[in-house]
Amino acid sequence: MLHLQRSRYLNATTTLSTLLSLGVIPIINENDTISVSEILHVNKFGDNDTLSAIAAGMCGADYLFLMTDVDGLYEDNPRRVPGARRVAVVRDIEEVRRLVSTSTLGSSLGTGGMETKLIAAELATAAGCATVITMGSFPARIVSIVQAHQSRTAPPSPQLPSTATLPSTSSACLLY
Repeated sequence: MLHLQRSRYLNATTTLSTLLSLGVIPIINENDTISVSEILHVNKFGDNDTLSAIAAGMCGADYLFLMTDVDGLYEDNPRRVPGARRVAVVRDIEEVRRLVSTSTLGSSLGTGGMETKLIAAELATAAGCATVITMGSFPARIVSIVQAHQSRTAPPSPQLPSTATLPSTSSACLLY
């Protein structure tokens, strides 16, 4: 069984690498049963955040952007607690779990809220991929976030602590 899983993983990695080398941006969705069963032979991931973190690790991505309906990671739900503080940079996911309320869903549209984003960030950062949580209704922010990060530090590395901070106008949370 382990050999079969490894074979599928290698096949998926090769497919992603080939598509990217051809300039194709693969779209992988948790609801697409073909993608899920072919990538890791798992019946259900439960969310696209986890699937995106696995795919980011498979293709050696520098960044994983987790788009959401709020402008980053907050210590509490900003819809219910108007004074909730936004967390700009996370270097220790376990530490931020103690600070951040993740017990409630952010909206009726999502399946896991910030907890699944933190799980995904943990997976992606373990693979050397910086993870950004930002508002999905402003996709143009992706370019400015990457530019701001790259202008302050070398590409992300799990071995090297970063001193990068994003401008306060970026409305995102960067996780290492």
